[in-house]
Amino acid sequence: MAYIILNKNSFFNNLDIIAKSTKGRDKIALVLKDNAYGHGLLEISSMAKEYGVKKAVVRTSKEADTIYDFFEYILVLAEIPSSNSDKVRYTINDIDSIDKFPHGTRVELKVDTGMHRNGIAVSDLEEAFAKIKDAKLLLEAVFTHHRSSDELTSEWFWQKENFKRVKEESSTLAKKYGFGTLRFHSSNSASLFRHDSFDEDMARVGIAAYGCLELPKGLHVEGFKPVLSLWANKISKRELRVGERVGYGGDYTALKDCTISNYDFGYGEGFLRCCADAGYKTPDEIELIGRISMDNSTFMSSQDRLLIFDDARVVAKYANTISYEVLTSLKPEISRTIVQ
Repeated sequence: MAYIILNKNSFFNNLDIIAKSTKGRDKIALVLKDNAYGHGLLEISSMAKEYGVKKAVVRTSKEADTIYDFFEYILVLAEIPSSNSDKVRYTINDIDSIDKFPHGTRVELKVDTGMHRNGIAVSDLEEAFAKIKDAKLLLEAVFTHHRSSDELTSEWFWQKENFKRVKEESSTLAKKYGFGTLRFHSSNSASLFRHDSFDEDMARVGIAAYGCLELPKGLHVEGFKPVLSLWANKISKRELRVGERVGYGGDYTALKDCTISNYDFGYGEGFLRCCADAGYKTPDEIELIGRISMDNSTFMSSQDRLLIFDDARVVAKYANTISYEVLTSLKPEISRTIVQ
């Protein structure tokens, strides 16, 4: 099977850039949902702990359980727990879900400041505080999510102002309903680098930590390095004669005599099939030929092992998608090895 190499030096380089903007490692909340964006949940957690990251953000309770011993604080974004935890916080995404949380659960209230996806309406803020109090939940933070922080528009400023008002009202309501001092956070990777001077309690960073942050001209941040590279092993080699056709449908026809090899990385492991239609080439300019099969793909190469990609952003351009999809498509069964 194909395998993944994770570069620790690149990961630490990216965290250094992030820590400079957050003004300290203690404000980094590393987003680890969906197998750490395909990088490997345990592998990234172990490196993050070594670096000194103490906060993590995941999607499910199962993910939180897996990384429990690596972090001091874990935020679960999308599940209602069956029991509470001193270390794990859970997100309230909907006002009607508040009474479903077990008494004593540490919760963070998500507020919809303009994305119109998850989170309570700003107009329901006081009702939410009252319900949280009645449900005997421990409210620790209020947060939101930006919808356009990686786009050069005014929407980031609009949501930032909306959240400023939410913070002011929430601080007043916290006193009224007997909650302690609340924490506030809104920044994802792109939003963090929109701030002139970051002043929130933490930043939820994912794609920047993995080195694949993309921002338009005018917002671009230099220095990030992709952490993940994907390699495949040769299954077989053959000499192709001019006019012979390769793979399902015979989509590729040899224009001259050549050597081709089949490698153990296909769409079953996460190689997006549309890359074949776009004329994909590896970082070493080795051409993919024919269709991508479930368990293998064919390249104009005779190498025993082949670097398929070392920057998900490049693959994303071939596939007409985003690096997030390229990375999270990589199956957990692929082995992941950390190198310096």
